[in-house]
Amino acid sequence: MVVDKSNERVRTMFSEIAPNYDRMNHLLSMNVDHYWRWRTVRKLKPNRSDPILDVCTGTGDLAIAFHKYTQGETEIVGSDFCYPMLEVGVQKNKKSSRDIRYIEADSQQLPFQDDYFQVVSVAFGLRNIADTELGLQEMLRVCKPGGQIAILEFSKPRYQPIKGFYGWYFKNVLPRIGQMFASNDSAAYNYLPDSVGEFPCYEKLTERMLAAGMKTAKFYPLTFGIATLYIGTK
Repeated sequence: MVVDKSNERVRTMFSEIAPNYDRMNHLLSMNVDHYWRWRTVRKLKPNRSDPILDVCTGTGDLAIAFHKYTQGETEIVGSDFCYPMLEVGVQKNKKSSRDIRYIEADSQQLPFQDDYFQVVSVAFGLRNIADTELGLQEMLRVCKPGGQIAILEFSKPRYQPIKGFYGWYFKNVLPRIGQMFASNDSAAYNYLPDSVGEFPCYEKLTERMLAAGMKTAKFYPLTFGIATLYIGTK
């Protein structure tokens, strides 16, 4: 079965779960998602002068991690095509007096000039873009020559016993707990294991990154391969 990743289906689904999105992410990952974003930013080591773009930013958690690392000294932009998710990010801005700029935009057609951002990132969002290749090409287009493209995404652990436990948890436990809290009609937490299972990881994703035009592409498994950080250069 091919997962339905049409723009309308994905936008509707995330609009419905937006109010509970952060709480569910932290609960279902047992708060390890904080570490994954922390590790991503420190692996990239962005400077404090050139702008940074986080696409499919959702409620802005990775954009916030960049803001903390650069101490608010560089322009941070978060883009997403789901306005209710961005609204949560804007409220988080107001509570902490951050100046992250949020823009409603489709990652398949970014409204930014070529060669502008030192880092273009996406956390747990690339697999939700209807056309993965187009999404990668757009990220590359707006990145500066010599800049970095970072993809933080769920992956499938390769080794036992983590592989077996993870597969069981993702298919049986996560959808039930998620649906209980989310109470949405689009079965968002059934979509999650289906979309992760279908999406390429490790060498298969780095091959796509290189095919999109990146000069280099490497991957770094995190927490036994539950998530993986991919870094490409332009």
